[in-house]
Amino acid sequence: MRNRFIALFVLFTLLLGGSVQAQTTARKFEAGKNTFLLDGNPFVIKAAELHYTRIPQAYWEHRIKMCKALGMNTICIYIFWNIHEQEEGKFDFTGQNDIAAFCRVAQENGMYVIVRPGPYVCAEWEMGGLPWWLLKKKDVALRTLDPYFMERVGVFMKEVGKQLAPLQVNKGGNIIMVQVENEYGSYGTNKPYVSAVRDLVRESGFTDVPLFQCDWNSNFTNNALDDLIWTINFGTGANIDQQFKKLKELRPEAPLMCSEFWSGWFDHWGRKHETRPAKDMVQGIKDMMDRNISFSLYMTHGGTTFGHWGGANNPAYSAMCSSYDYDAPISEAGWTTDKYFLLRDLLKNYLSEGETLSEVPAAFSLIEVPEIQFTQVAPLFDNLPAPKQTVDIKPMEQFNQGWGSILYRTNLPEAVKAGTVLKITEVHDWAQIYADGKLLARLDRRKGEFTTTLPALKKGTRLDILVEAMGRVNFDKSIHDRKGITEKVELLADNQSKDLKNWTVYNLPVDYTFAKNKNYRDQKTLPSMPAYYKATFKLNKVGDTFLDMSTWGKGMVWVNGRAMGRFWEIGPQQTLFMPGCWLKEGENEIVVLDLKGPEKSSIKGLKKPILDVLREKAPETHRKEGEKLQLSGEKAVYEGAFTPGNGWQEVRFATPAKGRFFCLEALTPQAEDNIAAIAEFDVLGADGKPVSREHWTIRYADSEETRSGNRTADKIFDLQESTFWMTVDNVAYPHQVVIDLSKIETVTGFRYLPRAEKGYPGMIKEYRIYVQPTGFKY
Repeated sequence: MRNRFIALFVLFTLLLGGSVQAQTTARKFEAGKNTFLLDGNPFVIKAAELHYTRIPQAYWEHRIKMCKALGMNTICIYIFWNIHEQEEGKFDFTGQNDIAAFCRVAQENGMYVIVRPGPYVCAEWEMGGLPWWLLKKKDVALRTLDPYFMERVGVFMKEVGKQLAPLQVNKGGNIIMVQVENEYGSYGTNKPYVSAVRDLVRESGFTDVPLFQCDWNSNFTNNALDDLIWTINFGTGANIDQQFKKLKELRPEAPLMCSEFWSGWFDHWGRKHETRPAKDMVQGIKDMMDRNISFSLYMTHGGTTFGHWGGANNPAYSAMCSSYDYDAPISEAGWTTDKYFLLRDLLKNYLSEGETLSEVPAAFSLIEVPEIQFTQVAPLFDNLPAPKQTVDIKPMEQFNQGWGSILYRTNLPEAVKAGTVLKITEVHDWAQIYADGKLLARLDRRKGEFTTTLPALKKGTRLDILVEAMGRVNFDKSIHDRKGITEKVELLADNQSKDLKNWTVYNLPVDYTFAKNKNYRDQKTLPSMPAYYKATFKLNKVGDTFLDMSTWGKGMVWVNGRAMGRFWEIGPQQTLFMPGCWLKEGENEIVVLDLKGPEKSSIKGLKKPILDVLREKAPETHRKEGEKLQLSGEKAVYEGAFTPGNGWQEVRFATPAKGRFFCLEALTPQAEDNIAAIAEFDVLGADGKPVSREHWTIRYADSEETRSGNRTADKIFDLQESTFWMTVDNVAYPHQVVIDLSKIETVTGFRYLPRAEKGYPGMIKEYRIYVQPTGFKY
């Protein structure tokens, strides 16, 4: 009787409290009139975006508690298909991949969960979360109704449903909403496809909570489904009323939500570290809270893209750093920041009656690790796996390899004279070319480097092309991003080309077991070739630290069997976050693969990260020294003036113009200042539709702001409405930007997107357009 009384008392307490911690208390979440409703009461979602893959499992609860102490009530997560199904048909939802456990930890800490299962998620993650093995099918059409793609999406969704459908809020769990696809309007217009994904989400068991879709305000209607909640994504500084204007016109009684409010931005190898002002983030959230608008802060804590999982943007190809600090309120290592406390001070004013902010949990302890000296070395070319043979060059996927490096080897069938060009179609993504073991050249996809001029080589020379796959593109059509060499290798001489054939191929995966099981030997001098390095180090106590990789070239690191991430001397990231929970008291092992070679083969552990040191000698802007565009004598194909306001503006020419080089000359500003800015730009082709931006480059920009951020002119075609080209404030109008379209196009007009902020700063007023087939004079 006593036990029964205790059980009844606990149940009665849970029912009265109605807390999210109540594992068996069913609740109801729905969309009401101009608000979300939880058990019939108004509910504003204050969501913190976290990614379980980017946080060590041992730290999940700490990061969730950090979000709760910030004033959030919900955790928002993507589900990364490719980390759960790394081989077709083999699923893993254990340990670090245990998404159900993550949601239960959130529930135990009083937090609801929004689930975003994709199948595509973007997230600056390898291939946007899609599995590499889909690309083994040569004609696969990703994110379409392609039968094979949809079959595999269905299998994946059912597996996610098995894990998470029982945790919907009406079943006593804490999942309140589930997303269908992700920002599909930025990919295409295909309502039947989005509808099919919606149906698969429902069939997987998500039938008891609202389903929603997210997009940008410029394209959300392209694929909007009547039976889904519509949400909008935008970044700090955006004009809140303008972002929701169209949605409110179409659905005046719908609850409003910014499903991704971008707190900062992500870092690319070879580009400056990104930051966004804290005051702009806090003001944007205040504007939303004052309007009863729900939000998810992307990211509240970014964390780390461990291992090889970083993605890439295109155009132009640019791979992501391992750090996903994102300039978020909670740093990569889980520390509070100025942003954190500014936001906490704001959100304490929007608590429910009787609610108080929880205490901010303490950060984990830090340690320094004395310098580790590496003497055990295994040269890569001396430790090759079993070879495979192919007549024609094939990408990595056709050899059943997903990630890592691949070595293509052949012998020259005849002598090559000096000046012969070696052309590779295409290098994905970073290649080193050797002749009989001597390094001839390095080619970098980021720079569009696909050719090199050869010296004289004798018949039978062994030609090696070692290609490292960086992250697969995670945005737009370029997600069909096969790795290695995608098509062919040619020798060009005397206006003739000859394909090289008969290749021996070596697959070099990123698996720890592959890296560990090499013939390591003591070597005091540094090898001049790519190599694995191994060492051990002892710790008396463990704690978080940052591995200083600043003396190393390019590669990956494993500690105690865990892949910590990529390093690259060019920066801006020079350290790798090393969680203390993955270290051991006593002996620890570290393995480094350096494809380029270190200046010094040692590593130490620091107490602070280095995320903002660029070491690549490359021009910051697209204007050569002393260069000035000469437009005198050029005839404009169009001139006009933009209407002041946010949002896209489209201009059609009365007469088409043919050319490869497109110049926009900004003559006057909308405001009384010197600044010109463009967030995104399209050139319209013969059919009146935007031409492909895949191979665009900026030939010239008269001014680019690189002091306060990465405001270079290539931002106008990076497919990100939150980034923009901006001129320096002390450089007067007129301003010019010249785009190399990569080939002759019939130009019928263009589309211009100003910045999204209130007052559209830097918006151009009067302008002229020039189009040239062969280029302008400078």
